[in-house]
Formats: sequence, structure tokens, C-alpha cells
Amino acid sequence: MDAIQRVINNFNESIQVKTDAVGKLAPVIADAAAAIADALLNDHKIMACGNGGSAADAQHFSAEMLNRFEMERPGLPAIALTTDSSTLTSIANDYQFAEIYSKQIRALGQENDVLLAISTSGESHNIVHAIDAAHDRNMVVIALTGREGGQIADLMNDNDFEIRVPTWSTARIQEVHIMVIHSLCDLVDLQLLGQDG
Repeated sequence: MDAIQRVINNFNESIQVKTDAVGKLAPVIADAAAAIADALLNDHKIMACGNGGSAADAQHFSAEMLNRFEMERPGLPAIALTTDSSTLTSIANDYQFAEIYSKQIRALGQENDVLLAISTSGESHNIVHAIDAAHDRNMVVIALTGREGGQIADLMNDNDFEIRVPTWSTARIQEVHIMVIHSLCDLVDLQLLGQDG
């Protein structure tokens, strides 16, 4: 297979995964966006975390909230728990890597805040601990997962939202996660501002 055909195949696979997922995921995304908007309207904040590419996605989401998405609006309170290297390394060094997010959540999280927890496999230990900490703080959890949901699927309670991409390819899951993040941002703006961009 030549390079051009491989690129075409990658595009086609990504399109197919999105097409297969949209019917199942759209209602959950809409409900999760409503939960985010409700939290923001009631003076709560959003915290986001993930590992590797999912850490970048957490930062991407936080940037869209704090700065802007596609509409002009005031910044919204969102924190990427992935960005403070001194905090991350001190927790990992003094305790364990699995606690790098949970300790931040226990310190900063408040009841009715929202945690956006991102793990393509649903098995990331530090994300599992983060969800446990969020539940201890009576926070709402929005989990972006893939595959079969992993341990994270079993942690979801009635107030939480699992947005699970139905494929085993990490790359394709991440591509849909970006679409989910943009959809959340779009719907939050629409609900807060009451108009289309």
C-alpha cells in the first residue's frame, strides 16, 4: 500500500468510527453538556485530566472554556489538572503516580463541580483514583472512554456520564474524543449564550 492510500484509509476509518458512534453518543453528549452548563451557571468549575494524548485533550478542553470556543464570551472556570509540573512530580515522588489527580481533586474540588476524566482504555489507574476522589467530593463525572469502558465504566453512578467510543483503536478513539470535546464546548456556549454562533 502506498503512502497516499494509507492516509486515505486513515481518513475513511476515522469517518466510519464517527458515523458508527454518533447515534449512540449524541444524547449522552447533550446531557453531559447540560450538566456542565448547569454547574457553570451555579458558580461551580470544571476540572479535566488524562494521560498522554488525553492529557493534551484535557488541556484543549480547558483552553476552550477559559478563553473561548467559537463565540465571544467571558472565560469559564476550568482547570486542566495535567499542567502543573511541580505539583504532578511532587505527588508522584512523595506518594505514587496513581494519585497525581486525586490529590488535586481532594484539595480543589467542591460539591457539584464537574470532572472531565479522559482515558481511551478506561483502565488508567490515576483516572480511576480521580473519579473516586470526585465522587468523595460529590462531583459530577463525565468520562470519555473507549473500547469496553474498562474499570471506569463500573465506577459511573446515576449522576455521571460515560461517553464511550465503540472501537479498539486508540487513535480513532482520540479523534472522536476531540469531536466530543468540541461538541461539549459548542453546546455549553449555546446554553449559556442562547444563540447559534
